[in-house]
Order: sequence, then C-alpha cells, then structure tokens
Amino acid sequence: MTPRATYRLQFHEGFGFDRAAELAPYLARLGVSHVYASPYLKARPGSSHGYDIVDHGALNPELGGDAGFRRMVAALREAGLGQILDFVPNHMGVGGADNPWWNDVLEWGPDSAFAGWFDIDWDPDRRYLQGKLLVPFLGDQYGAVLASGQLALRFDPAAGSFAVWAYGAHKLPISPLHYGRILGDAHPALERLGDSFSGLPDWRPQVGRRAGTLKRALADLVRGDDSVREAVDAAVARLNGREGDLASWAGLDALIRDQSWRAAHFRVAADDINYRRFFNVNDLAGLRMELDELFDHAHALVFRLLGEGVLDGLRIDHVDGLLDPGGYLRHLRSRAPRPDYYLVVEKILAHHEQLREDWPVEGTTGYEFTNLALGLLVDPAGEEAFSRLYVEFTGRTEEFEEIVRDCKIRIMENEMASELTVLSRDAGRVARQNPRTADFTRNILHRAIKEVVACFPVYRTYVDYDGTPAETDRRDLDWALAQARRRQPDLDPSVFDFLARLLSGALVAEPRSGYSRAAALRVAMKVQQYSGPVMAKGLEDTAFYRYNRFAALNEVGGHPDQFGIGLPAFHKANAQRAKRWPAAMLGTSTHDTKRGEDVRARLAVLSEMPEEFARQVQAWSRILRARRGDVEGTAPPDRNDEYLLYQLLLGSWPAELTGTGVPGAEALAAYAERIAGAMMKSMREAKVHSTWAAPNAAYEEATMGFAREALDPSRSGAFLGAFLPFQERVARLGMRNSLVQTALKLTLPGMPDIYQGAELWELSLVDPDNRRPVDYAARTALLDRIEAGFAKDRRGTMLGLLENWQDGGIKLALTATLLGLRREHPALFAEGGYEPLNATGGMAEQMVAFLRRHAEAPPLLVAASRFPARQEGGGHVEARIPVPEGVAAWRDALTGAVLKPAGGTLSAGSLLADLPVAVLLPVETEA
Repeated sequence: MTPRATYRLQFHEGFGFDRAAELAPYLARLGVSHVYASPYLKARPGSSHGYDIVDHGALNPELGGDAGFRRMVAALREAGLGQILDFVPNHMGVGGADNPWWNDVLEWGPDSAFAGWFDIDWDPDRRYLQGKLLVPFLGDQYGAVLASGQLALRFDPAAGSFAVWAYGAHKLPISPLHYGRILGDAHPALERLGDSFSGLPDWRPQVGRRAGTLKRALADLVRGDDSVREAVDAAVARLNGREGDLASWAGLDALIRDQSWRAAHFRVAADDINYRRFFNVNDLAGLRMELDELFDHAHALVFRLLGEGVLDGLRIDHVDGLLDPGGYLRHLRSRAPRPDYYLVVEKILAHHEQLREDWPVEGTTGYEFTNLALGLLVDPAGEEAFSRLYVEFTGRTEEFEEIVRDCKIRIMENEMASELTVLSRDAGRVARQNPRTADFTRNILHRAIKEVVACFPVYRTYVDYDGTPAETDRRDLDWALAQARRRQPDLDPSVFDFLARLLSGALVAEPRSGYSRAAALRVAMKVQQYSGPVMAKGLEDTAFYRYNRFAALNEVGGHPDQFGIGLPAFHKANAQRAKRWPAAMLGTSTHDTKRGEDVRARLAVLSEMPEEFARQVQAWSRILRARRGDVEGTAPPDRNDEYLLYQLLLGSWPAELTGTGVPGAEALAAYAERIAGAMMKSMREAKVHSTWAAPNAAYEEATMGFAREALDPSRSGAFLGAFLPFQERVARLGMRNSLVQTALKLTLPGMPDIYQGAELWELSLVDPDNRRPVDYAARTALLDRIEAGFAKDRRGTMLGLLENWQDGGIKLALTATLLGLRREHPALFAEGGYEPLNATGGMAEQMVAFLRRHAEAPPLLVAASRFPARQEGGGHVEARIPVPEGVAAWRDALTGAVLKPAGGTLSAGSLLADLPVAVLLPVETEA
C-alpha cells in the first residue's frame, strides 16, 4: 500500500505512543495518510533517536510499551491513518547493560550462540585480541580507570551472576567458567558450587544451559542464607582494590585478562577494533543480517505488525551498511507476510548514480529530491561571484574534490584505520593464493586500497555472492582505480590490476586460478561495506563542514560544487522518477539534514545577490572584530568559521523576530545558544581546530563567544543594526522560495513526507537542533483559523497569511490545501504522468511549470517562479505558460482565482499575481 503522504514523528522518552495518539486528529485534518515513525523498537535507555536498538523483538518501554502502542494504533486507525516504520537492520546498540545478545557474547566469547550474529573478527592480527572482543568504552587508559575504582566487580544476587562494571554503566560479564576463582573456598557451599562452575566444560554442548542452572542455584543460596551472601560479598571485595592503588587491583586485573573481552580506552578502537561498527561509533555494532537465523529473529515483530495491518510499510535505515543490500531487500520483500507493503531505502546517490532497478523497493527516502528542489532555486549566475567572495574572505582556494579526498584519507588514517588494516590483511591472504600475486605485501595493498577508496565517486558498489558486477559498478570501479593509479605513481601498477579483478569479482571468474572464491568475494564485499562509511564520514561529516562556500548546498546527498540546476535537468529528473520510481519518498527535511528546508530556501536567495552579500559580510566582520580589538582578523574564529556563522544567522534567524527591529537580549538568548551549539558541532566535525576526540576548548570558547556577542544587543548594537535590514529582505524573499519548494514536493511525482513541525517554518540547524519539541497546540489553533478563513474568503485569507508570513500560517495553508488535493485525486498524484511546460517570453527562465495527467482525474497544472530577488521589480510579467487545449478556464486551488487562457497560454503576471506558486484545475471539473 503506497501512502498518499507521510508525516515523520521522532519518538523518544519525552514523546511516546500516547503523545502520537493525541496528534492523530490533527494529522488527519492536515491531510497525510500515514505516520512515518522513527524507530520504536526497544532501544538503550534514554535513547533520543531509537537507532541504538537492543531488542528487535520488543517495543521500547520508554515510549509506553505494549499498552501505549495499542492505544496509538487504535487512535491512528480511528483517524484513518496508517504507519510506516523506520527499521534498523545494520546495527544494534551495545555497551551499557541492555543488549542480551551482546552481553552473551561478552560472557562466552566465540562460544556464544550469538557470536556469529555480530560482525566480529575473532582471529585478528593483534595477538592480544585472539578470541577476545575489544570493548573500547573507557574514557582513559585501562590502568588509570582500573586504579580509580571505575572498573569494579559486582555480584547480581537476583541472577546469581558476576560482572565487571565500567563507570557503573557498562556491564562486562564474567565467564561462568571463572566463577570458582571468585567464590573461593571460604564457605563450604560456595566451594562446592565453585567447583561445579569449574567443571562446566564437561557439559559440552550444553555449557550455557548448565551455567544457567548453576547461576540459579547460587542465587537461591544467597537468598536463603545470610552467611553465603556475606561470603560472596567478601569474595568480591577481595578482588576489588583501593582507589588510587593500582597494585591492589591485581587480582581483578588477572581475572579480566582471562575474559573474552578486553576493556580499552575509546581511542584504541581506531587502531584495534575487531567488530564492525556503524561508521566509527563504538557503541553501535554491526550485524550480519545476511544470516537467515538472524534475519528471521530480527524481523519477527515487524513482520507480525505488517501481517496484522498495523504497519503498511518500512523505511530501511542505512541499507549501504549491509554486506549484500540487494539480497537483503529481496529477502525482505519475499518473506514478509504481505506483498503489497511500501518499502523505501535510505540511500545517498551520487549525481551520476541511479537507484538499482533490480531492488524490489519503491525508491529512496528522498535526499536526491531535497537537493533537486534546492538546486532549482539557486541561481547559477551567482557562482563566480560567490566563489570569489569565498576565496577573498577566507583565503581558501582548495577545490571541493580535493577536500573530499583529503577528508576521506584522514578518516581512514585515524577513526577507521583498523578496518583498513583488516581489509589489507585479508586482501593479502587472497593474493598469496596465487604465485603471480603472492608478493603483494600488506603495506602495498594497504596503500592501494586506501587510495582507491579515497577516489571512489559513489558510496559503494554492489558486487554480491554471484560475483558479477553491474555495468555501473564497473564504471565506478574503473574511475576510482584510474584516479588511484594517477595519484600513487610510486606503487607497482600491477597491484591496481590485482585490485581491479578482486573488487569487481573477476578474480573468481578465472578457472583454476587457485584463488578461493569465497575468500575473494568476501574481501570485495567487505571493501564495499567500508567505502560507504568512509564516504559518509569524509564527505558529510568532515568536508561539508570545511568547504563553506555556500552552506545551503552542503546537504546530505548534495554536491556543494554544483551551483544550481537548470530547468531541463530538473524536468528530466522528475520525468525519470514518474517513469521508474513514482512512489519514491520526497523529503525536504529529515532528522539527518544539516539545515532545515526553509533555511536552505532562504539562503538560496543569496545566489541572486552575491556582490551585495559580499559587501555585507565584509562590513559585519569589520564591526564585530573591531569591537573585540581584532583589527587584523587573526583571532578566533578563523575566517572560514566566521563566514559560516554569517550564513547560519541569515538562514536560521527566527521568523517571529524578523521585521521587529532589534530584539531584546531575552528574546535572542535561546537562539544564541542554538547558534553556539551548531558552531561547536561544525568545528568538531571539520576537524581543523577541534575534534570530538580531542576538543580544543580555547578555540571553541572563543568562536562561540564571538557568536554570542554578535547576538547580544547590549554589546553588538552596531552589528545588529547593520545585519537586520539585510536579514529581513533575505527572509521575505526566502519565504517565497519556501512556498515554491513546498508546493513542488506536494505536486511532483513521488510520495511527499513532512518532517515533524515543518508544516510551519522549519528553520532548524543540524541535530540535535532539528529534534526540538514541536508546539502542536499552536499548529492546531492556526489550522482552525485557516479553515475558518477559507470558509469565508479563500483568496483574502491567503493574502492575509502572506502579508503576515512570520507565523508560518501561509505555509500551513498551502500544505493543507495541496494535501487535500492529493486526497481528492489520489490516482492523479500516485500514477499521473509528468509533462514539462516551457514558458516563453521575457524572463521565462524564472518560471517552472508542469502538467500532471491521469485518465481518472482532471489535469493539474503547476506553475511557480524562482529567483525572487529578480522579481522585486516585477521580473516575469512578460512570461507566458502554455496550457492544454480544451480547457476554457482554470481555477487556482490555492486562492480560488479563475484564469482564462489567451492563445493557448496563461500570463505569468496574472497567474502569479498573488503567490509565487499556482496550482490549477479546470473549472468545469470542480465541485
């Protein structure tokens, strides 16, 4: 079942199932058909996002548990709403004490029934980790943490089990094979039980079951005999030392050394991690979802909910993290209890890349549309002046492509060095299987693989167990290999020949080659799993924070070096979507976007006025730096960070504070903290002056102080006096861009999603700012007022909302109107064709227009204007839009205005006299 439109809700402890149930009537009135829910399976306690799942078979109790879930389902059904769930197959939350699979692996090591479910290397080159799992959750060196008493043995009397706890938060179970060492011989009953624990190996293959019996016996002994409890407490105390005296912890240290885990400082992970992570996040461990047993277990609950009709679809998080995404999706489609459910994948496409047509999905979650819609609003004519401003103000001359490569290499040399070492080792093992490649050393392979991954033009390729790459995979591999050869002339070229065959699967196609097919394909597929996170961390989480030429373009799935999109490319992309992926999700804001949709739309205005923006930036900088006594401009922030700050201020300045003069200090205080938080994240992600692992407090405080002072009316009156007039002009023009962007999302081919709260202005910065609470009472009251106004005078209501645009009512009215159209004509929007309409006459390039047609619905004509700064003097009045023959008059669904064609065209001036967008239906077809 394809949704008509979705509304994304972010669940967490402060927003649970009952809160969502309360919103059902409002969301139904707004016009969506489905709630698109963030992950709500059981996650680590206190999770703010739900992506750190610890149990795929249970609902998150912090959200209301089973009872709250049933209430939400009932409320949504009563309102006529379905559900789409964001599902996480790639990884689980680990650390803490809440993941039973992970705890079992820590307890039993390779012998755990779940050891194969996590992507763990039990045979690493690091000999000290042979048969052990690295646990890099310590905030200091192991010895320092041990001596401080923050690694301590504890006994759980209810479970009859022992564990070392790090900081009282991370549970590290002791293997029952060693319980006898703890229990000792001070108490006869404990001595006998300890001997039984030591004899566990005799119970193979029922060791785990027998251990459970003995644990229960220990719990019973402790519960029934105070002397036993005292003896256990004494045994634990003997192993725990004295704070500050490392020698006193020798007994516990010896016990820890014999476990199947090795506690370590978090930075050790970069070099020695031996389990696959989600990117470089230590407490998110990768799953081997290609295993049938794991797949069935992890999907049992969601399949039950699909079968019961509670869920109508799934959004698959981070599909590129899986070993075989295509195979997983085919399993997901074929094994589900119903065939017609909606399925989309979170997948970032390069500008030349298309979604795999052999994947049984409806499409992606819409990052490419986010950037397509923005690109239409960015004026390509401003690129040269914008680039000149960036170089002159910041002194940065690096090309974006070089920044991306350097950032990817930095990630591979630091945060994700261990994974590269393992890939080089495994590639070397394959190479040694044939005399012709046996001399490729690990160092040579390490350097070659690193360069190939650094040059990859896409997130990953998709060679699978079949070993036959698609033509697109060959193209992207050939490109990366050619670039790597050019950049590493000192390496023997034959190593790249070997990698070309290995990574494409061609190596295993050679008969009697001596190469292990299984080993070679596994290396190729593991390199694919590695290249995606490296691209994500290098591009999205590093380069996007270093290259600040035009921050609007630095968006997930975006291409900051592509300054605007022409009308032909825009129309081609929409036509292709209509043909291949008509139900793909169309998103403009998500929990992952770097800036809210209306921030980007507002910043797009700057592309029309780069020279004026340059003058403003120089003036603002002089004012702020002079006040700090930094006439030379050498004190923090550096020019690049300062330049980003001005863009963030223009883009996210609160609408309610626009056009009101200089706000008071109290009104700006909360906003100043939001800006400071965004700047701190930017600095740490850029990894130039500061990092998450090693924050540079002095630089950070100076930069955030610079931002706070700029927003303090008592200290920066001159700056605000200079800034606010320009800000107001940009905001008013940006508002028009926002309306166009919203209308396009709701009328173009695809299935639109509205991020929580984004029916009003979405002026958020990077997370966690974009997860702030949403005021639904205000939205409901505003919708009441709009509906009442429409009942009396639609056009007058719309014009009034446009005049008082700051409250976001104009966006809400447009959204509700177009969602209503989708409800009235579902076939038109779900299956209708797409026909570009090319404007003629003066300023025609400022117009975008298209027609949607379906046999069971009236035609829909959408026209919108772009480049609003050009229209401040009435820019597109001469342009005309061609219309289909046979329609005598059209009515604008937004304002109710009736327009009659002349000579087969409509005047853009009359069509867009009220709003920057018009959505027309034939008059005779309307009720």
